[in-house]
Amino acid sequence: MTDSSEQWWFCTKHNTVEPADTACPGKHLLGPYATRQEASRALERVRERNDEWDSRD
Repeated sequence: MTDSSEQWWFCTKHNTVEPADTACPGKHLLGPYATRQEASRALERVRERNDEWDSRD
């Protein structure tokens, strides 16, 4: 895993990408991601994974 200063999170409350030192509580965060760009795709990845899991049922 990368150094925490290089981690990015996606906040589901604010719908924004936030750095590792964010003040948002963990219950609202998806991640960590290695890059800001990866974090910006967090909801897309969630949808892809949900679709994949649903197709297995």
